[in-house]
Amino acid sequence: MPATPPASAPPATATVPAGTATGAAAAKPRSAVVFGVIALVLIGLNLRAGITGASALLHDLQAVLGYGALVAAIIPSIPTLCFAVAGAATSWLSGKLGVEKAILLSLALLAGGLLLRGIPATGMLVAGSVVGMSGLAVCNVAMPSFIREHFAARTSLMTAVYTVTMTTGGTLSAVLVVPLAQALGSPSAAVGMVGIAAVAALLGFLPVALHAHRHTVRSTAAHISPWPLLRTRKGQLLTAVFTLQALLAYALLSWLPYMLTTMGMSASDSGLMFGLMQLVSVPAGMVLIAIGSRPRMLRPAFYLVSITMAAGIAALLVLPVGLAAMPAVLIGFGLGIFPLVMVMISRSGTSTAETTALSTLAQSSGYLLATAGPFGMGLLHSATGGWTLPLVLLLALALVQIVVAHLITGRPMSGTRPAERK
Repeated sequence: MPATPPASAPPATATVPAGTATGAAAAKPRSAVVFGVIALVLIGLNLRAGITGASALLHDLQAVLGYGALVAAIIPSIPTLCFAVAGAATSWLSGKLGVEKAILLSLALLAGGLLLRGIPATGMLVAGSVVGMSGLAVCNVAMPSFIREHFAARTSLMTAVYTVTMTTGGTLSAVLVVPLAQALGSPSAAVGMVGIAAVAALLGFLPVALHAHRHTVRSTAAHISPWPLLRTRKGQLLTAVFTLQALLAYALLSWLPYMLTTMGMSASDSGLMFGLMQLVSVPAGMVLIAIGSRPRMLRPAFYLVSITMAAGIAALLVLPVGLAAMPAVLIGFGLGIFPLVMVMISRSGTSTAETTALSTLAQSSGYLLATAGPFGMGLLHSATGGWTLPLVLLLALALVQIVVAHLITGRPMSGTRPAERK
């Protein structure tokens, strides 16, 4: 039985950006809205590109840089580990700086880290990944709150735009980075070039951050600690579904190209299959949000995406590598669960502070547990010399996700809001 949640307390006075308070949204300048949408798209394009770009070149990077099996298992685990550790600080950081300044800082870290990976040395690859993924972690957690503040009347639409551009950026990076590495003659240079897009996102977000700085009315900042929310049904279910989808997604995003290459497929064809998986996830997310937004259709949407993911992993397990397009399509559709989860997080809080707290809880705890996916896949492959056992375990977790999807879409998630803390 979950522990009794803390008693409610009156909310602290929050920092109120102009144009996001009730009745003020209509007064927001049209240019601020346009810049907000542009920034949202640019950020979305970068939130998987740095991960998928490296994943598509893991085999080549190991061959050129010469690192061993342990480092090869650690590198794909860096994103989820950083998402857990750095993401846990996002609620505090957003309370101190404001959501916009926290995102601006995160984009600077992302751009710097990705550019650092372009230096052809194992240490630079690891260090750049840690810095860049730490920035990515803060941005990941803060984006639901950014959408809530700036697009309160269009949460589902803008979440769809954000997640679609995220998967689009991941797809483009997965497809283009291998030919780019071949053209440049260096996989390190190719993964470093991904940082240029992050620089563009940083510059594109500057007008939004400046507008927020100039038009923010400062008072006592509100902050809700995320950890007491883990004692509520809402916090538990959001964390559970986020953990499962993240573990499945990043295990496959990290290892699928390498897996197909070791099964006998060429690196370029493996990259194409990886890109196909990402490409399918773009319309899948849009379709699933459209289904889930209809009355009484959220549960069928979660069933559909979870069962499809399980079918894709099973197909990858039993079909020959020549038929890899089939599991790539099924898994790509299964990755469409992410927009559904993000919409639920964006709508779950009764305030921006609580939304940030729920996002911090689900993402930091979820990614910490999800680190077992890419790291465990690498170690199990090294230990067994094959992919059968790793894929069987992923299939078992995909079946568990179906059960959690049933629970999270049942009776309304309840839980008393914990007291806000200054």
